[in-house]
Amino acid sequence: MVAETHSQIANFIWGICNLLRGPYKRNEYRKVILPLTVLRRVDCILAPTKAKVLKEHVAIKTKGDNIIRHRLSKITKVPFYNLSKFTMAKPEKGSGFNGLLDDPNHLGPNLNNYINGFSPNVCAIMERFKFGEQIAYLAEKDLLYLVIKAFIDPKIDLSPERVGPMQMGYVFEELIRIGAEQSNEEAGEHFTPREVIKLMVNLLLSPEKDLARSHVVKTIYDSACGTGGMLSVAEKYIRDLNADA
Repeated sequence: MVAETHSQIANFIWGICNLLRGPYKRNEYRKVILPLTVLRRVDCILAPTKAKVLKEHVAIKTKGDNIIRHRLSKITKVPFYNLSKFTMAKPEKGSGFNGLLDDPNHLGPNLNNYINGFSPNVCAIMERFKFGEQIAYLAEKDLLYLVIKAFIDPKIDLSPERVGPMQMGYVFEELIRIGAEQSNEEAGEHFTPREVIKLMVNLLLSPEKDLARSHVVKTIYDSACGTGGMLSVAEKYIRDLNADA
């Protein structure tokens, strides 16, 4: 299958907004689309290690929080995990956990349970989105099942193998841009174009002559980090100089 461009992926995701017409105004669509895009991404990332994480947690759940976080993140290979017995997409038979759509009558509570099962760093992100309010409203308007079903469509495969970190950043920025335009806002106020970021990274790192050498430790700090574009472009710049960086 030919990999989609970030615009194609973003446009397909934004197309889900057709389900929201009526109960939501156009400038409110992003309240649903952005947090669910984040959830779908992290769900795809964690899917391969979900069963192993739950099994390990049973063995170490009496340990301290730092030990639990370290052991589970070591399994997921990312600094987050999920301890609920739910996944967004339908899991494989015999996996020991359930897809959110398996129980439509309790979808709202189960979705909240799924979100609350994330590690504290992901829970903090979802709290900033205030997505709990949208879950209640979508359920009230009989839209929650339809929207979740749309987000687990195979066409929205946000697994890292399919959509790399940089492309995912492009997708999210495109969604922010579309949402800003729907709200009659200036899209450029919400993110910096990649061409500008590449210029900034080149100006910032070109004087660092030791980046190509091994055993050099550097810290990159973006004080206005949004979708991580500055960090991902800087990482690529460094790894092009030194693949072992």
